[in-house]
Amino acid sequence: MLKFIQIVSILFGLSVVTLMVAFMITLSGGLHLINLVFTIPVCLFVWIVCSMFKWTNTKKRRGLLFGVMGIALLIAAIKPIQHYYKMSIPTVDAEIDVTVYQPFVPGNEIVKNKASLQLTESLPRLDGATAMYPLYAAFVEATYPKGEYPPYNSRVQVSRTPEAYQNLIAGDVDLIFVAAPSISQEWQAEKEGLTFDMTPIGREAFVFFVHRKNKIDNLTLEQVKKIYAGEITNWREVGGEDEAIRAFQRPADSGSQTTLEKLMGNTPIMEAPTEDVASGMGGIIREVSQYRNYKNALGFTFRYYSTEMVGNKKIKLLSIDGVAPTKENIQNGTYPLVSEFYAITAGTENQNVQKLIDWILSEEGQAMVEKVGYVPVENH
Repeated sequence: MLKFIQIVSILFGLSVVTLMVAFMITLSGGLHLINLVFTIPVCLFVWIVCSMFKWTNTKKRRGLLFGVMGIALLIAAIKPIQHYYKMSIPTVDAEIDVTVYQPFVPGNEIVKNKASLQLTESLPRLDGATAMYPLYAAFVEATYPKGEYPPYNSRVQVSRTPEAYQNLIAGDVDLIFVAAPSISQEWQAEKEGLTFDMTPIGREAFVFFVHRKNKIDNLTLEQVKKIYAGEITNWREVGGEDEAIRAFQRPADSGSQTTLEKLMGNTPIMEAPTEDVASGMGGIIREVSQYRNYKNALGFTFRYYSTEMVGNKKIKLLSIDGVAPTKENIQNGTYPLVSEFYAITAGTENQNVQKLIDWILSEEGQAMVEKVGYVPVENH
């Protein structure tokens, strides 16, 4: 009877501790550890009970018990091992420090050019995509009065494309620098009685990239469409190794995902790879997987972001239809996937906004677009 009470007490104590640990791990996003969290106390409980009844007194029995527990722990460890291996594979957009482009900060990486336009009051409130920030931060340093413009929660801030559109629609900013809006973003504006006024200010290549060790250097436009439609699923089908293609996508309404949707036209895009992510309240949500540079991965972005801001030497940009996405090929129109990027307003009453846009379209402004690393709307 005493042993029974001891066993129940041990089981209760281990259960309470295990549930508390499991809850804390779930809150912190460690879902990959859950199997291990439950397997370890079970093995410990079995070992304690077997010891209490002297079942482990012989070498053979101890070896058998250790073997069974070892197999159980190994199986439970598979998911954590897979997770940490995955986390060790770099992402293409890792380590982007936008603060190095903050205007008027000593030693920043902004292209320097004094402009003929000098704004002194009623400064336009700006926002935009991360890839656009080095450009419009350069506009600010050239035309705004010297001051503090931190990249978050200031008159000149930077967001992802979806947030920039939301801020514009909400009237929190006057002008955003982004790729063309998605159908959903246009619908949101119409719902608020707004219309986007879109001014093209430069051109950019939409690029596809792979791990640098992938033997593929070129895809045709037709092959790209078939991959993202789910019709081509193995690199062998396009002249590569016999490996399944991991075709990553971006979240809905992001600039690059919207560009992919326009590229695909009426062809449905296959479901994006997703992963389970712990929410702040301990719940589980499914989000589009972030690109990781597996040797069989395929991703997409805009040329400037990948080459100038990220500078990741572990990826290579693919030629499309035999044409590389160089600045020269964007300018001469031979690279097939070129799109314009925009300065967009939605009914702002700030008169300096139009002055700024007009300056950006001037020879002086377009020269700065080129100097930053983008391709101007027209050659200057």
